[in-house]
Amino acid sequence: MSLDFLMPLEENVLEVISEYPEQSLAHFIVKHSVENGFPDLNNVAIAIIGVQDGRGAVDNDTTGYGLDVIRTYLYKLYPGNWNTNIVDLGNIPQGNTLSDTYFVVKEVVASLIKKNIIPLLIGGGQDLTYANYRAYDSLEQMVNVVSVDSKFDLGKLEDELNSGSYLSKIVMEEPANLFNFSNIGYQTFFNSQEEIDLLQSLSFDAYRLGEAKDLKIVEPIMRDADIVSIDIGAVRKSEAPANSNATPNGFYGDEICAISRYAGISDKVTSFGIYEFNNRFDDNGQTAHLIAQMIWYFIEGVSFRAKDYPYCTKENYLKYIVPLDEGTMNFYKSHKSGRWWMEIHTMNDNKYKRHALIPCTYQDYLDAADQNIPERWYKALRKLN
Repeated sequence: MSLDFLMPLEENVLEVISEYPEQSLAHFIVKHSVENGFPDLNNVAIAIIGVQDGRGAVDNDTTGYGLDVIRTYLYKLYPGNWNTNIVDLGNIPQGNTLSDTYFVVKEVVASLIKKNIIPLLIGGGQDLTYANYRAYDSLEQMVNVVSVDSKFDLGKLEDELNSGSYLSKIVMEEPANLFNFSNIGYQTFFNSQEEIDLLQSLSFDAYRLGEAKDLKIVEPIMRDADIVSIDIGAVRKSEAPANSNATPNGFYGDEICAISRYAGISDKVTSFGIYEFNNRFDDNGQTAHLIAQMIWYFIEGVSFRAKDYPYCTKENYLKYIVPLDEGTMNFYKSHKSGRWWMEIHTMNDNKYKRHALIPCTYQDYLDAADQNIPERWYKALRKLN
């Protein structure tokens, strides 16, 4: 079984966290250990997994180690008013080759998703997003990837797979499962104009750091994601120094926690990863503590999922029909959560049915009523037809 690749938590770590208060996450999350064996996965919602391989992290050597520092901070935290079963399955060790590690990540993620368990990956380079994406090959569905990063990580087609080129491999290599890619928080001076133009020509979405700091923009993007990948380098160095590529500008700690919560609360997100943590550069555990809080907020988001994705049943939605110069445009508002979707008519209903409803905001509805169609609607329409 693919989950046999997972190594239990170190005994010294378990000994430390066993001393934490009984009300803390240390006694709330079931852990993979030598003494207790592999956790029972029945009715589990989230599985935490460390990946101890940073060989694909460009200019960020040794990322993938020191992951237990994140755990020590995480297990000190107290759970919210949750009714969510969580397990810590331990770590995927470094393979003989980087390709071996990718294979194990792919197999483990695929196995968990098939059990309706969300893999929560920590450690390693952001190139692991590629292995995470490949796990969906066996699910035979088109997926949306959201990356929170200051760079697009396109690289060149001839580049080997690493954290600076993984996106081009996702876009170009077969099988092609990618429906949409969204970047949140890119900084223009780290990306060439050719790369920016390429994403535009592919009808992908990219939001500059200044735009994304308006977190109302982030929620519908996350609501449409299947895979969420966060490069901790997207957070400013003063907030998260544990990355050799950290820079002065980026998200603040509270902003990246809010983004993580939006990812968790999305009904569609089925895998989540936080990458590029390099313990060598951490300052008094600050980055490890921040990542622990990001994980906490993601879990809280999952715990409060509304389960109101419109294709479940449209009876629970109020339909708004907006007359346009040419035809009409349909919007749906959930009675349960108050969230909005806009509908796209497609000739490929079977293959793209999951993508025919695009999450949006109330402002998008108002703009459409004023005959200003949201750009995301046009981009999705081009891909659907």
